[in-house]
Amino acid sequence: MAADSMEIDDALYSRQRYVLGDTAMQKMAQSHVFLSGIGGLGVEIAKNIILAGVKALTVHDTKQCTKWDLGINFFIHEDDITSQRNRAEATLHRIAELNPYVHVAASTVPLDETTDLSFLKQYQCVILTEVSLLLQKKINDFCHAQQPPIKFISADVYGICSRLFCDFGDEFEVLDTTGEEPKEIFISNITQSNPGIVTCLENHPHRLETGQFLTFREVNGMSCLNGSTHQITVVSPYSFSIGDTSDMEPYLHGGIAVQVKTPKMFYFERLEKQITNPLCLVADFSKPEAPLQIHVAMLALNHFQENFGRGPNIGCLQDAEEMLKIAMSVSETLENKPQVNGDVVKWLSRTAQGFLAPLAAAVGGVASQEVLKAVTGKFSPLQQWLYIDMSDMVTPLEKMGSEEFLPRGDRYDALRACIGDSLCQKLHDLNVFLVGCGAIGCEMLKNFALLGVGSGQDKGLVTITDPDLIEKSNLNRQFLFRPHHIQKPKSYTAAEATLNINPYLKIDSYINKVCPATENTYSDEFYTKQDVIVTALDNVEARRYIDSRCVANLRPLIDSGTMGTKGHTEVIVPHLTESYNSHRDPPEEEIPFCTLKSFPAAIEHTIQWARDKFESSFSHKPSLFNKFWQTYPSAEEVLQRIKSGESLEGCFHVIKTLSRRPRSWTQCVELARIKFEKYFSHKALQLLHSFPLDTRLKDGSLFWQSPKRPPFPVKFEFNDPLHYGFIVSAAKLFATVYCVPFTEKDLSEETILKIISAVKVPEFRPSNKVVQTDETARKPDHIPVSSEDERNAIFQLEKSILSNEALENDLQMKPISFEKDDDSNGHIDFITAASNLRAKMYNIEPADRFKTKRIAGKIIPAIATATAAVSGLVALELIKVVGGYPADAYKNCFLNLAIPIMVFTETAEVRRTEIRNGISFTIWDRWTIYGKEDFTLLDFINAVREKYGIEPTMVVQGVKMLYVPVMPGHIKRLKLTMQKLVKPSADKKYVDLTVSFAPETDGEEDLPGPPVRYYFVQEDN
Repeated sequence: MAADSMEIDDALYSRQRYVLGDTAMQKMAQSHVFLSGIGGLGVEIAKNIILAGVKALTVHDTKQCTKWDLGINFFIHEDDITSQRNRAEATLHRIAELNPYVHVAASTVPLDETTDLSFLKQYQCVILTEVSLLLQKKINDFCHAQQPPIKFISADVYGICSRLFCDFGDEFEVLDTTGEEPKEIFISNITQSNPGIVTCLENHPHRLETGQFLTFREVNGMSCLNGSTHQITVVSPYSFSIGDTSDMEPYLHGGIAVQVKTPKMFYFERLEKQITNPLCLVADFSKPEAPLQIHVAMLALNHFQENFGRGPNIGCLQDAEEMLKIAMSVSETLENKPQVNGDVVKWLSRTAQGFLAPLAAAVGGVASQEVLKAVTGKFSPLQQWLYIDMSDMVTPLEKMGSEEFLPRGDRYDALRACIGDSLCQKLHDLNVFLVGCGAIGCEMLKNFALLGVGSGQDKGLVTITDPDLIEKSNLNRQFLFRPHHIQKPKSYTAAEATLNINPYLKIDSYINKVCPATENTYSDEFYTKQDVIVTALDNVEARRYIDSRCVANLRPLIDSGTMGTKGHTEVIVPHLTESYNSHRDPPEEEIPFCTLKSFPAAIEHTIQWARDKFESSFSHKPSLFNKFWQTYPSAEEVLQRIKSGESLEGCFHVIKTLSRRPRSWTQCVELARIKFEKYFSHKALQLLHSFPLDTRLKDGSLFWQSPKRPPFPVKFEFNDPLHYGFIVSAAKLFATVYCVPFTEKDLSEETILKIISAVKVPEFRPSNKVVQTDETARKPDHIPVSSEDERNAIFQLEKSILSNEALENDLQMKPISFEKDDDSNGHIDFITAASNLRAKMYNIEPADRFKTKRIAGKIIPAIATATAAVSGLVALELIKVVGGYPADAYKNCFLNLAIPIMVFTETAEVRRTEIRNGISFTIWDRWTIYGKEDFTLLDFINAVREKYGIEPTMVVQGVKMLYVPVMPGHIKRLKLTMQKLVKPSADKKYVDLTVSFAPETDGEEDLPGPPVRYYFVQEDN
């Protein structure tokens, strides 16, 4: 992003622009950042802020690369160690490659208590990692004293504990604390009272908070509210108060309240002061005391390092005792004198020399977002400490001898110091299936490489799949990809890049979707070979499917996802937790058909209408046209058949399209101009004909009142860029689908003006069509064709044949697939123009191309910081799954880096369903019945009763009812063999069936049972 032009490269940054907005992006592109310490945590922060697009980053480090670094820094390679390179110099070109718009420099000069700090004045933000606490205080004091203050961040990971601290100066103004879109609330009533109570439309909760500000528009009656701003107090989910309205005119109808974003000031204290009285973010509400306990433990570690000139030795009990004494005295110096947690101190001491790379990924993600806040003033900064520890990971390792944790001289020594050698070996021997190689997938593969997942000599394999190719917009957060990888498969490229981090990994990469169609590849046998499945997906449907496959095959699953700065992780462990399908998010609200067609009230409605018009005109209709002429190859044959009274499906619409087919650029422009009149003038006139402005409902209220907005016809103006833009984009798309060539000259204003001036625009003729006003009505599947239409079709087809306009070429169209990220194709141009013209017709605030693209393209906003944090948390849970930890060790997480919040919760315990007589099951239970060749359905039912003590009354296979006693003919099925009923393929050894049982009392629903796996023949043990 060049600073002089300040143009934002949308092809690269589009997903991040939706998170940060252009103002923040431009501020970021002018910022200079200094980062000291390019170890495991420093490299994570560097990666994320370079991907984000700061102007310049200086990475500072004085250490040489060692074998140890291979397990913590994904940009340090074997040859850096043999060449004895400095860490900053070794990583410089590799991190600089991440974003050509960011200038990256390396510094290797010492930074200590004697250093003149004035060189820091050129930076807007300073980040310290691996720096002594004394030097942190000195640099923080210097940064805090500058005018304006240099934003200061320090972060560290020692063993199982991590710490993040922020100080952005005495006062730090934030213009947008959450990044959420301002809410718009449709009003149904406002009382004349003190305070005035505003009520929303029914079933539309306002989701506001007391203290927020709103401005009003389009209020009828109490019109003095329009344009005014009021602070609100929430009364209920559907109402709020706004101050005294008793002297205002009475409210009549309508009105929209719009949330107003107000700046907020944040106040910070220096590190020196915050050490004694820390303000901490609580991440785990089951342990609210934990942040202070880790604060004390990490201060004790800093004192230990100062006193002894070294860190505590790995697994050394003597050093742990010494650190515990220091912790006791440190606690006394703090204002609250917090209780010392001996276990936390002991484990920190034992592991402090080590390093958990996934913990660094999680903390690095959060720290990077704080850097972006510091240089943009966007989102609420962390106040002022965040502590995350992995005590629940090491507690089960209590009984291991200290030799388990000692170094062995390989790349995993830092990890081994934290989790022991046995767990390291289990990670190396792991078979893991990673579904998706997008942003989270790339980060996961990096974590796998640092942990050595799937690198065992005899065992272990990482299997990855992703059907997508790399696009430029991926490069902003999918950090394993570079510009020369564009249009290459994600999975193959990601595998190759991962082997650059750790060449000992074994990776099988595929380009398949994981869905029912690929169950031959991803069969039950494939799943049973996996130790754990990790999803890195962007849609709920795929997650649900993979979850069902994991439950069926009793495999652990770790799921995660992000949306902008928000993220979640979920651990699913057989027999311990619920599965992903155990809970369902409410379905996305669909826009009612009548709202889209006739009564839009918000810009989202007009964008969806324009998107539907695109799909219908340029994709759906051309596809149906081609399909019809593939079925009926000649126009003459079709004419003969419809003349003889045959009804050919879709022929009326196809013949209409053929007879109106534009055959020149001029006709494409004419068609676009006629569509303009139809969509933006005649439609309004027809609605006002059906429902004049003074129309009233049965109860006497006005038909045209909020949220219904009356339309007004748009008069075509050639010089209006919006009108002209619609004509050009529509004409180009019509030319594409109808295979009409056009030149640059055809696109000139002069040519288009000449064509449009000659167009005979049909006059409006009102019709008696019924306008749908029922919000529950769905779009009709088929519109009936009248006999007059059929007669007309015969006439039109005859005319086309006689004019030689029904030849082979005329019977083909070129359907267009919507593609949001190619700006040259005109798809978003058409949708933006059409949507904004419709918005103008209904007096709705228009949206720019950028917002339209997000809504029409259903783009999920994304940023590397949240992705990195989430994948780090997943990898931490993966270690626990591999270690076979008890249920209370696992943690799900929800985070929103913008606010910021990070909430860890225990996983939901699996529910047990009672059938009766003490017989029960969970989602993880599966009954098995072994049959033989002549085994009948009755034999199967008896076998279930004998083995499990309860007789099934219903047997179902997927959606096929095998046996339901009340269904006609089903009793006879009892004598049929299972082979005949199920009809398995030759290689199928078993089938999964669902059974249910008679209720204890008549009239109640049947009782569900667990899945029953029926084997066609007895398996050899």
